[in-house]
Amino acid sequence: QVQLVESGGGFVQPGGSLRLSCKASGFIFSRSEMNWYRQAPGKEREWVARISNYGYSKHYADSVKGRFTISRDNGENMVYLQMNNLRPTDTAVYYCNTPGFSGQGTQVTVSS
Repeated sequence: QVQLVESGGGFVQPGGSLRLSCKASGFIFSRSEMNWYRQAPGKEREWVARISNYGYSKHYADSVKGRFTISRDNGENMVYLQMNNLRPTDTAVYYCNTPGFSGQGTQVTVSS
């Protein structure tokens, strides 16, 4: 069955960086686009970034453009989200996603 396991979340001060990782299994990873979503307390889930199956195409929400970078390693079935210059408004649970499936999420908290 499809499994997506996120890691790398934590607590960081404004301006700091974190790198989220997601290990995928149970499907043909190299054929699937991958996404990161996030959900802040009291808010709807928000799409953050998308990467095509071979990584040639990447797209970002305006709120993270220039600060976040999505990447993938098809040999390891991994997708990453490098987050730089973090802001308190980036505080959320971050979810790895392939169409129809999401992981359990990893908490990112940005606060001074």
